[in-house]
Amino acid sequence: MKKVLLLITSFISTTFICFAGNIILEGNYQGKNLYVQNPFAGTGVGFCVQKVEVNGQVTTDEINSSAFEIDFNNYQFKIGDKVTVKITHKDDCKPKVLNPEVLKPKSTFEVTTMKLDGDGSLKWNTKNETGKLPFIIEQYRWNKWVKVGEMDGKGIGDNNEYVFKISTLHTGENQVRLKQVDYTSQPRYSKPVKFVSTQPEITYTPVKVAKDITFSAETLYEIYDQYGNVVKKGFGKTIDCGNLAKGVYYLNYDNKTAEFIKK
Repeated sequence: MKKVLLLITSFISTTFICFAGNIILEGNYQGKNLYVQNPFAGTGVGFCVQKVEVNGQVTTDEINSSAFEIDFNNYQFKIGDKVTVKITHKDDCKPKVLNPEVLKPKSTFEVTTMKLDGDGSLKWNTKNETGKLPFIIEQYRWNKWVKVGEMDGKGIGDNNEYVFKISTLHTGENQVRLKQVDYTSQPRYSKPVKFVSTQPEITYTPVKVAKDITFSAETLYEIYDQYGNVVKKGFGKTIDCGNLAKGVYYLNYDNKTAEFIKK
């Protein structure tokens, strides 16, 4: 019985699939070629790889060697173009693609303009995007950067326009930035943009809580216990604290940090 091996490795928009007899890589052209390690067949006669196809076309690359290059320059791809590579090999051996990550999207965006309006509209333009990756929108509050949204990047082009509505602006100075993370797991950030809100400060009651905490306006909030565990978080004007155990808690809200006692 023929042995069948199925291996699926996925990262964002790139997949790597290996069957007995076939290796298929799907992703986007990033300006680099693939390199393949090509062992002898199990019988010892000839090399393992039989055929290589790029987007359905059989390549003219020399594959009868212990290692070879899949040259994308022959296809006049543009950065960001979809690419599917199919490597057909003998069943008694398995070639190895040495750098499959070159088809994975990489964060290369550059922000040309970015503005935060008083209604929470974050508008930005980018250039030099070479792969579809999400933009993570982060807001600085409570002495840390907090994720407040996410938007898919266009991944190609030199004048991409984006608009995202942030519903969690706080009183005083607001800072917002963009983040992307690619296959390297190393985040890349934009410079923060600032907006100063003139809205009145948000307050809350009571300090000794029997059931609910009430804010003077809707706000993003977090509640921590004495051990630093987040026990509640959300956005709204009230927090139901009826199920909290008695004790001291720490409350992040608006752009402030406070302390309350659950009775």
